Formats: sequence, C-alpha cells, structure tokens
Amino acid sequence: MHMEVKDIMEQQLQEIKERTTGQKKNLIYMESNVCPICKGTGFEFYEDEQGRPFTRDCSCGIRQNLITRERVAFANIPEGFKNYWLENYSKDIYEKEQSKIIVEKNITAARWWLENFERMKNSGMGFYLYSSTKGCGKTRFAISLANELLRMEKCSVKFATSIEILNEIRATWNKDYEYTEQQLLEGLTKVDVLIIDDFDTETPKDWTQEKFYQIINVRYMNNLITIYTSNMAIDNTNYDERIKNRIKEKSYQLTFPDESIREQISKWNQEELKAAIA
Repeated sequence: MHMEVKDIMEQQLQEIKERTTGQKKNLIYMESNVCPICKGTGFEFYEDEQGRPFTRDCSCGIRQNLITRERVAFANIPEGFKNYWLENYSKDIYEKEQSKIIVEKNITAARWWLENFERMKNSGMGFYLYSSTKGCGKTRFAISLANELLRMEKCSVKFATSIEILNEIRATWNKDYEYTEQQLLEGLTKVDVLIIDDFDTETPKDWTQEKFYQIINVRYMNNLITIYTSNMAIDNTNYDERIKNRIKEKSYQLTFPDESIREQISKWNQEELKAAIA
C-alpha cells in the first residue's frame, strides 16, 4: 500500500474513533447534513482484528439510496406510472362484472409470481399480457410488476415500447450516435427483467424480425425474464414461429378485459366537470 493512501486511511480511522468515544467533532460536520462518519462518500473505514484498514458501506445508507435511485432511473418507468403497485390496481375501475373477475384473477397470478420470484428468475418465466382492446390496463399492470420488483431490490428492470427499441436500434446506425447497436442490444439482452410494451404494434420487416429474434433468443437461452404487453394473442402476432415459440415457452399468458379504462376515466372526468359547473 502506498504510504500516502495508508496515511489517509489511518487518519479516517482516527476520526471515527474520536467520534465514537464522544470526543469533540469537527464543527463543519456538526452544522451540515453530511454524514459525520462517511462524509458523504457512502463508505466508512474500519480495522480488522489485525489492525488492517478496510472500508464498508456506511450505516447512514447513502450508498444504498444512490444505488436504488440508479436502478429506478435505469428502469425507465414513465413518470406518470412510478406510483403504480399491485395494491392500488383496483378492479373497481371496470364497469363490467366479467372484467372485474378477469382482473382479480390476474392480480392473484401476479402475486403468486412475485412470491415465487426466485424460481421464476431461475427458469426465466415472464408474462405475456394481451387484449385487443386498447387502454384496458395491460401497460399499467406490467409497470406495477416492474415497480414491485424494484421495491424488492432483487433484480434490474428495463421498460421500453417495441417501437422505442426499434427506433433506438435504427439510431445507432448513425456513426455519431452515443453508443453502438451492439451496446444497445447487450443492454436489452442482459437486464434481469425486460418489459416490452405494445409488442407487435410495429409493422414487422425482415430486419425487425431479426433484431427481435436476437433479443428474445439470447434472453431465452439465458433464462432471463421478459414481460410483454400486446393487442394480439401470441399466435396472431406478425412475428415468425421462432419468436412465437420462445415467447410461449417462457411466458404465462394473461388475457385482459375487452373494456377500456381510459373510457371510464374520461366519463368520470366529465362527471366531475359537470358537478363543478352545475
């Protein structure tokens, strides 16, 4: 160990000893919100039984909070969906009784999946959420799962629409883009849980077939969880059998109501307005 580094670590250790024995603390730390132990670095120094200096996460939790914020930012959850959880996914927003029954079963399935997440993670089992009705709650449900996983802090999560993925791939073809196609694909194929929203809303071309096959196949081979939302049942999508078969094998398929939540919310908004101006 270089003498300069050793001297710094010993100085830090001495400061910690002084603070823990009730000796006078430096006034700058007394008058600020900076942790007096780690001084905002997230690490504290300590000695082992042989007197050798080491570092560990500080008990103030600043480093863990930073990691959590980075994980949430990486997940790319839309701002308007960040407070969506399974517990506030209410079946009562639907008008039809059959819709409420379907949603209740889906919530039960999601809770079972989360309770058995380690097994799901080992086998790469995700969900394929579909309904031909737009605005029926598929995306909201998928993001609720993502938020639950982020809260559990057991994995990395990434959310993107299929069109966003294809647009990003296309953008990498510009040599001045910030990263390469290979770097983008590696990010999509290595994240623990990938959520592909609005799958098959794009018009498949030869290159889109191949790119999605590459993403889905690598994830399939490595037992990585993928969650899809779509307006189509798997067999009715425009993708080829290689992709369909892999999705089927690694997904629990959940149908969603043929009822639009957005329509119901629109009605409530209009009723609220009428009551306000009556």
